[in-house]
Amino acid sequence: MPWVNSCPAKSGLFRTSHVREELEKLGLGDSVDLHVYEIPVEYKTVQRLIPALWEKHSPQLVVHVGVSGMATTVTLEKCGHNKGYKGLDNCRFCPGSQCCVEDGPESIDSIIDMDAVCQRVTTLGLDVSVTISQDAGRYLCDFTYYTSLYQSHGRSAFVHVPPLGKPYNADQLGRALQAIIEEMLDVLEQSEGKLSCRHKH
Repeated sequence: MPWVNSCPAKSGLFRTSHVREELEKLGLGDSVDLHVYEIPVEYKTVQRLIPALWEKHSPQLVVHVGVSGMATTVTLEKCGHNKGYKGLDNCRFCPGSQCCVEDGPESIDSIIDMDAVCQRVTTLGLDVSVTISQDAGRYLCDFTYYTSLYQSHGRSAFVHVPPLGKPYNADQLGRALQAIIEEMLDVLEQSEGKLSCRHKH
């Protein structure tokens, strides 16, 4: 069971709710229990809410979705970073330590093979470009991703999408996210299947 959260940009102009609604409408099939949440652009809320949601749902995977004003493709983020958070959130707050987790590792990689997911989604022939990144930007998206990766021991993913209409509409982004999450779940299940086989021998 995955749950998806959309991390809205600081400006409400990006209308991430349209993409969230599209994904909820499309769903992920009868075998997947999908929960969708919207998390405010607030450091303290992220630190409180992410662990609470993990405890509540114990999901197989969490996929975070955030808007990047600089993005022109749908971008799969490979890792989250612990330090360098200097920007004020929507409550005009910034962590004094400028980090997510005191004494946490510098960065944490997702256990999802993002290169494999990118290749798979690209072969589906969707009218959306998908790329890979290793830097989610040291703001609330990166902060959320690291917090979730730390909480889940890497069982999280982050997808950055461009602002609505620049160049994709809500339907295109919703279908791209649906395909990406389905491929992520498949890659995760395959990798865990291989791991289980190794333990048996």
